[in-house]
Amino acid sequence: MQYGLIGEKLGHSYSAILHSLLADYDYRLCPMPPEAVDGFMRDRDFQGINVTIPYKKTVIPYLAETGETARRIGSVNTVVKRPDGTLYGDNTDAYGFTRMGQSIGADYAGKKVLVLGSGGTSLTACDVVRQAGGTPVVISRSGEATYADLPRHTDASYLINTTPVGMYPNVHAAPVDLQQFPRLEGVLDVIYNPLRTQLMQQAQALGIPCVSGLRMLVYQAVRACELFTGQAVPPEKAQAVEAELRARSMNLVLVGMPGCGKTTVGEELARLTGREAVDIDALIVKESGMTIPEIFAVEGETGFREREKTILQREALVGGRIIVTGGGAVKDARNRAVLRMNGYVAHITRPVEKLATGGRPLSAGGLDTVRKLLEERAPLYAACADAAYANETTPAQCAQAIREGFDEAIRA
Repeated sequence: MQYGLIGEKLGHSYSAILHSLLADYDYRLCPMPPEAVDGFMRDRDFQGINVTIPYKKTVIPYLAETGETARRIGSVNTVVKRPDGTLYGDNTDAYGFTRMGQSIGADYAGKKVLVLGSGGTSLTACDVVRQAGGTPVVISRSGEATYADLPRHTDASYLINTTPVGMYPNVHAAPVDLQQFPRLEGVLDVIYNPLRTQLMQQAQALGIPCVSGLRMLVYQAVRACELFTGQAVPPEKAQAVEAELRARSMNLVLVGMPGCGKTTVGEELARLTGREAVDIDALIVKESGMTIPEIFAVEGETGFREREKTILQREALVGGRIIVTGGGAVKDARNRAVLRMNGYVAHITRPVEKLATGGRPLSAGGLDTVRKLLEERAPLYAACADAAYANETTPAQCAQAIREGFDEAIRA
C-alpha cells in the first residue's frame, strides 16, 4: 500500500475521495481490527497513512518522532515513512480545525469557548483555542463541567460541538439550545453529515456566524497530503476540492406553490447538471398505488402529509440530486429542516394568476383559494429557502439561474 487510512470502521469515510481529488497517488481504506495494528505498524509497508478512531494514540509508540501539535494534543492522525525507514507522526486535525474557525473570522483571544464533548476532537479544539489565547470550557455528560452547568456559561463567545449529536441518521437533534447564549460570536459544528445540522440551522436563524465540519475534513486532508508529498497544495486547489465535495454532498431542492413549474424546472436542471431528479409527489403516487386526488379522497390531507413526510425524510438526506417537492411540503417544520440539511433550497415563484391548478386538490377552489394558500405558505417558503427564483420567462432560464446560485453556494 502506498497511502491510506486505518481505523476500526471506515464505512462512511470520505478520505479516499478527498485524496483522489488532491493528488495522484494510490490511497486505500484499510479497516483494521485492534489485533492487526501492531503487525501493520511494525511492517511499515506504506509510504504514509491517516489514522482514525480508535488508533490515534495506539500508533504513537511506533513513531521515531512526532510533531509539536501531536505532542501537545497526545493524538496522531497522519504518519509518514521517512527515507531512513523511520516513522514521523503529526496531527493535521488541528490545522483543519484552525481553517474551519478562520472561515467565520473566529477570534478566541481572551474569550470563553464552550467545547461540547470530551473525545479526541474535543482535545484538538481545546488546543487550537488555547494556542489562540482563548479559554476552553469542556462540557460533557460527566466530568468537571456537565450540561447541568450550562447556565453558568451563558457569557460564552463561541460554541464548538464535537459530539455526534445531530449526525446522520439521528439528524433531528441538537446538543444545546443556542438561545441560552446571547453573546455568541460563532458556532462551529464538526459534523459534516448532514452539512447543515439542527444546531447550524438554529445559528443561521439567530444570525450567528457558523461553519460545518466539512471544512475541517478537507483541510486536515490538505495538510496530510502535503506531509505525504512534501509539496504545498495550492490554495485554489484546496478550494476546488472543498467545492467538489460539497457539491457531491448537497442536493438542489425546489420548493414553491403548486403549479409554479417545479417539475419542469427540475427536469431542466437534471439536463444541465447530469443529476438525478427525484419528484416527491411522483414517489408518493408510485409507492401508494393511488393518484394524489385519490389519496386526498381516501385519507384526507393528513394521510397525504404523512406519506409525504416519510418519503421526503428518506430522500432528502441522500446527497447529489435534485429534489422536487410538493407545494405543501414546507408546512411541516421537520420537512423544512431536513430539506436544508443537505440542500441548497431554491424557492420558485410565479404570479398567482399564472399558477396551474389542474389536478391539484388544494388549488381546486379557484384563484381566491390559491391566494389564501400563498398567503399561508409564503413565510414558510422564505424561511426554508436559500434564494428565490422567478419562473416568468422559460423554465430553462429559471433553471440556469438556479444552477448559477448553486454553483456560487458550493464555493462559499
